[in-house]
Amino acid sequence: MSPPAVLLTGAGKRYDIVSCFARLTTTVVADPSPLAPAQYAAHVRASVPLIEDTGYVPALEELCAEHGVGAVLPLTDLDIEVLARAREDGRLPALVPAAEIARATYDKYETHLLLERLGLPSPPTVLPQAELEQLAYPVMVKPRRGSGARSIHLAHDVAQARFFLDYVPEPTMLQRAMNGPELSIDCLGDLDGRCLNAIPRTMLESRGGESIKGEVIRDDELIELARRTMEALGVRGPATIQVFRDPDIGLGITDVNTRFGGAFPAPAYAALPGCSYPELIVRMAGGERIEPHVGEFQAGMSFTRYYWQLELDERMRPTGREIVEGGPLRPR
Repeated sequence: MSPPAVLLTGAGKRYDIVSCFARLTTTVVADPSPLAPAQYAAHVRASVPLIEDTGYVPALEELCAEHGVGAVLPLTDLDIEVLARAREDGRLPALVPAAEIARATYDKYETHLLLERLGLPSPPTVLPQAELEQLAYPVMVKPRRGSGARSIHLAHDVAQARFFLDYVPEPTMLQRAMNGPELSIDCLGDLDGRCLNAIPRTMLESRGGESIKGEVIRDDELIELARRTMEALGVRGPATIQVFRDPDIGLGITDVNTRFGGAFPAPAYAALPGCSYPELIVRMAGGERIEPHVGEFQAGMSFTRYYWQLELDERMRPTGREIVEGGPLRPR
């Protein structure tokens, strides 16, 4: 019996994620843009209404019914709360946290408050109406709902903080500028919110807030922090937790993204055979209960990401033509 299909929303350019699922089971991509390249790695691609449209969830329901979908996963932040509400209403088998967690983690200031309430480490964070003269500088001026490192600015003093608060045209916050290395932990939760695994990695280089070079590391402190965070939030499905290890205040969580992170290949390379996150998700979609295996992975794997492209014909179909002759990489 073949496994249930998987539906991925907002695939955009995440060809790596879509192609990985497509090797395991029927994969459906729902994206309103005909130029979203990742949809061409799927077996089925469907144009759906925009997220804010009342027809968005019904369109996804139709795709689930038509293709026997057992799991729906968002590949962007934009519809996580929408999918969470649809899950709670029994409309979609979405692998997302509860709606209130999805809403809080989409707003970086609400994330900070949530982490504090749960006893999890978060850097000192305030809203613009705080007494700016009382802050310890430098600070980061950040959009509360920013993504991809958009509109994030380092302010060294009160004057710079006020300038950037006026400059950024959306709700902002100020957060202590953390020193030390920036690290991420790629995690997966099961349907009961148990953390199945947590795989830390370095961020050797990022572009637009997305890691393009890094190394999977074994760090027990990071693994345990990620497990605690995942289970305190009851996260279903994938999540990426971003932290800094500041020499003065220790670990501080700066982001909790309840979806696959930009460096998806890292945990995919590091997973033990049969335990990559897509494989576990397909197994869960088929009704299997996976036992937690937190900390079981291969450390020392590095990744370096690059861009590729597709040519489409006049009917928006891939031609299969490459402008550069390639071939499988072989060790030298």
